[in-house]
Amino acid sequence: MRGKEIRLERIMDRNTGKTIIVPMDHGVTNGPIEGLIDLGRAVDLVATGGANAVLGHVGLSLYGHRKSGRDVGLILHLSASTSIGPDPNEKVLVNSVTSALKMGADAVSIHVNIGADSEARMLSDLGRVAIDCMEWGMPLLAMMYPRGRKIKDEHQVEHVCLAARVAAELGADLVKTVYTGDPDSFRLVTRGCPVPVVVAGGSKTSDLATLELIEGAMEGGAAGISIGRNAFQHPAPDRFVRAAAEIVHRGCSAEEALEIVKEKRR
Repeated sequence: MRGKEIRLERIMDRNTGKTIIVPMDHGVTNGPIEGLIDLGRAVDLVATGGANAVLGHVGLSLYGHRKSGRDVGLILHLSASTSIGPDPNEKVLVNSVTSALKMGADAVSIHVNIGADSEARMLSDLGRVAIDCMEWGMPLLAMMYPRGRKIKDEHQVEHVCLAARVAAELGADLVKTVYTGDPDSFRLVTRGCPVPVVVAGGSKTSDLATLELIEGAMEGGAAGISIGRNAFQHPAPDRFVRAAAEIVHRGCSAEEALEIVKEKRR
């Protein structure tokens, strides 16, 4: 078994082949937002709920990951920008594959905004990181978003299909992208991408709306979810992730999963 395959088993369920990733990279983009003030507690709660992996920058490894509780996979994010920078869509490399290996990461991730003014440089970074990952046996998750002056609707199917396919063509092992709104259109994205696709959660919404998004994405062929704020900012992150796991790993409906969120703590 190759190194990539061994490490992929640490961030995906080996029985279902699906994954629940909780991104916690928001501290660089937005600062110490609600839910991520205490990284250790945030990781422990989502891990307890059944998350397969958490994702973040070096700080997640230093201050939050594997401090206590249930073990969970670690994906280190290699690119960044801040919300108050000249162009928040321009992501720059802030870490490397070899450094992530030394820090014990199970995978790395990189963010590319297709359609941004800096698209060419971000694609160059993606390509170089993908080659490094092949060299070192490190799984690569590519976060691919259609964002830029030409993009009127980042959920447009053609744009999302292109973004996902670009990642696969340049060597990503997993792709994270936005939901196109319904299972049939999202199936065009997953069928057109030769590697597994996980769906992003997006802005903070209601429990039912998020669970319905997850249900629709899974019906459309998704390999799982990568949901941040709707998980770690939830009043009960452990219960919410457990509810999401019922949909992702066991095929429950959103309505059925919602009952788990409503359960009182025992």
